This record gives sequence, C-alpha cells and structure tokens, in this order.
Amino acid sequence: MIKLNARNSLTIAFSLLTIALLLYIPKIYLTNNIYYVSKDVNKLYAHYISLKEENRFLAQQLEDMKFKNQIVDSIIIKSLEEKK
Repeated sequence: MIKLNARNSLTIAFSLLTIALLLYIPKIYLTNNIYYVSKDVNKLYAHYISLKEENRFLAQQLEDMKFKNQIVDSIIIKSLEEKK
C-alpha cells in the first residue's frame, strides 16, 4: 500500500488542480470569445436592419421625385406646345 504523507497529498492536489485548469481554461476562453463575437454580430445585424429600412425610405423618395419630375416635364412640354 502507498503511504501518503502531507507532501504527496499536496502534490496530488496541485496536480489535480493543474489538470482541471488545463481542461477548463480553453472552454472558458472559447465561451467568452463566442459571447463577444455574438454581441458584435447582433450589433452589425441591427445596423444592417436600420440601413435596409433607410434604403427602402430613400427608394420611395426617389420614386416620388421621379413621378413629380415626369409631371413637371409633361406640364412644361404641354405649355410649350400651346405657345406654338
């Protein structure tokens, strides 16, 4: 039978602690990394949605301006034709 003294018990305890740290430190690192990348992705997605909505609004404004321009052009052309 192996005789355990205080020095052997301390060595075993530190060995187990080291093994536990070696196993859990990469997991903790990856979990934190995934969390921060996820936060960045969510922020970028919110920005994307905002820009998409702004693009839709600007496209609608452009269509309105094209329509007004066509009306003004037709009025100008009609008034020029009437003067002749």
